[in-house]
Amino acid sequence: MLLGIIGLVATSGGSDDTTGTRTPASIAAETPEKSEAPSKAKPAPAAPVKITAKKTAFSKSILADGSNYTSVLVTVANNSSKEIDVSPLYFTITDANGTKHTAELAADEKQIDTVKLAPGENISGTITGKGAFTAKYVTYTDGIFGDSVRADVS
Repeated sequence: MLLGIIGLVATSGGSDDTTGTRTPASIAAETPEKSEAPSKAKPAPAAPVKITAKKTAFSKSILADGSNYTSVLVTVANNSSKEIDVSPLYFTITDANGTKHTAELAADEKQIDTVKLAPGENISGTITGKGAFTAKYVTYTDGIFGDSVRADVS
């Protein structure tokens, strides 16, 4: 046991005088220097799918009946690394009262096409709901069970 105590005293070090006290200079010498350079945080990655929505005039197709319709011009951009599907059926329009409107197919001449978007591609077209209402936002769902992306109508 005496040998253990002697070994502990011999290896304790870190003092600048015979009393065993440490000075600020000795503490600073033992502390590794930290870099003063600011950290370079990477910007947040772009959303895999981005949509924008704008008010637009309804352009009646020959298949539209005599009812009122509301159209919204949407642009879908594929920022992901894989192909995505776009179809008018994957969109809904929510009005200012909170009512959700499904897409009325072929009512507007400028309806968004059904396509596959490769990474980096985008497409624009209209989504149209039946009735006259004020569109608040548009929701796109990647496929039937995929993730949803929402954009306010400007």
